[in-house]
Amino acid sequence: MSSNQWDVCTFTTCSIKQSIFQYRPSLAANSVFIALFGLSLIIHVFEGVFYKQKTFAMLMSLGCICEMIGYGGRILMWKDPWGFNGFIIQIVCITIAPVFMTAAIYVTLYRSIMKLSPSSAAFKPAFYYQIFVPCDIVALVLQSVGGAMSSQSSGSSQAGVNIGLAGLSFQVLTLLIFIALGCQYTLRYRADAKLGRASMSSLDGRFKWVFGMVSFATLLIFIRCVYRIYELSNGYHGAALHDEGLFIGLESIMIILATFILNMGHPGMVFSPKYQQSHAADVTAEMSDSGVSTEKVKH
Repeated sequence: MSSNQWDVCTFTTCSIKQSIFQYRPSLAANSVFIALFGLSLIIHVFEGVFYKQKTFAMLMSLGCICEMIGYGGRILMWKDPWGFNGFIIQIVCITIAPVFMTAAIYVTLYRSIMKLSPSSAAFKPAFYYQIFVPCDIVALVLQSVGGAMSSQSSGSSQAGVNIGLAGLSFQVLTLLIFIALGCQYTLRYRADAKLGRASMSSLDGRFKWVFGMVSFATLLIFIRCVYRIYELSNGYHGAALHDEGLFIGLESIMIILATFILNMGHPGMVFSPKYQQSHAADVTAEMSDSGVSTEKVKH
């Protein structure tokens, strides 16, 4: 069925197979995801205040809010599977939401490098947010423009789909390069530590936990982005767009897990002023007890 016929359909006049998704989105599942993203949002706001991490909290909050609006759009489609407004709300908001989350992750890697060993980075540490965050913005703009073009054409614009796909592809490429550079830094840091060119004093159990959680969240978002490229590869009429189970498994679950993982491994656990002061004091005390000059800790 063509997109201009969707508006005249109702449950009594059309088959659900003639709707945009060819299924009726699950009210229960979408309501649960709204509640879960709402819960994660509350936790991120609390953690942002508690740990004094405003930037991370703001970016994660924007991501969660976009997700909630997007799943609200899917509930509109439960009420009216042929309604294009609900479709555009969900396709735009759910698509762009992880962009804010990856921006938070990019800034976190920069801060991690500055804390561990800036000299071990292959590039100037600021590169990790000065390049990747603008790349995130480019991906966001492309995906938003693609969604806007689709809304104006009621889904008939292939150009809108292509621009949205370009945004998703650019996001995947950016994430892939980011992951590669993150792995490269880890190897260089460990090599420098073995040679005595970098200190391992900051790499305590808490930092390893946070770094592991952030890395896991990054992987989940990457998997999700690859899936979205596959989902939209044949436009709004492809088979992947009509598979709700696949959407829930590779979109919804991937992103909700990532948001809660970033709650559990919140960067504020190692970057909050209170923790950094107490950790520095502990390291200084340990070095003093072992007879090592505290001047070495500073350098």
